Amino acid sequence: MQKGAVWHSRGTRKPQRLRRATAPLQPGDRLALYYDSTILDRAPIAASLIADHARYSVWHKPAGLLVEGSRYGDHATLLHQVEAHFQPARRVWLVHRLDLEAAGLILIAHTPQAAARLSALFQTRTIDKQYYIEVQGKLGVSDDRGRYASSLDAKPAVTDYRVDHYDAAHNRTRVEVTMLSGRYHQIRRHFEAAGHPVLGDPKYGRGNSHPEGMRLVAVRLGFIDPWQEKAVTFSIAPETRLRWGWS
Repeated sequence: MQKGAVWHSRGTRKPQRLRRATAPLQPGDRLALYYDSTILDRAPIAASLIADHARYSVWHKPAGLLVEGSRYGDHATLLHQVEAHFQPARRVWLVHRLDLEAAGLILIAHTPQAAARLSALFQTRTIDKQYYIEVQGKLGVSDDRGRYASSLDAKPAVTDYRVDHYDAAHNRTRVEVTMLSGRYHQIRRHFEAAGHPVLGDPKYGRGNSHPEGMRLVAVRLGFIDPWQEKAVTFSIAPETRLRWGWS
């Protein structure tokens, strides 16, 4: 129950998580208990608050942390951490997603209106999203630029990149990536299709394992704040470069 795996419904209402053992029940109420030992045994990984703008907050999600839960629990998720962080408590709305294996910046809205306005930034592609990745093989030399524009799932998908450095000793390339669309696993699929899978990617590519997991981090988010009407930028690029040993 405390981990979010018990659900309560009444009449035609949509089921809601039930976290309080003292919650009063009425005849005809329905309780559903979802059990998966793997999920319930999962230990949360701590995320970091980057910025708090009241209507929304920006967080650094580490690799291995789920963004949201399922009917089988949500205790080991980013959304649950954000809910528990603020006092008084705030509601949370997910504006965009980040893969389980990826790390980086993610926006969380705290009102329905904020969720709608921030979601519109992604829908209209008026948000700057930059990623750092390391891929298998030689993609080019420093400052080489390119674009992948092949459709994914029958929808347009555009990924721009700039080569930061080719490491000949390890046959890997450091790459800065800017997404101009937001398709499912877009970066991972585009680079795998080009013959340069992301290192450590457990789903796409072969022979591209990495001892530290998937080498993909969302390092920057930039947009016009809908309330301040001025440009704001959030970045973890310097910390990522230092941690990854980039010059």
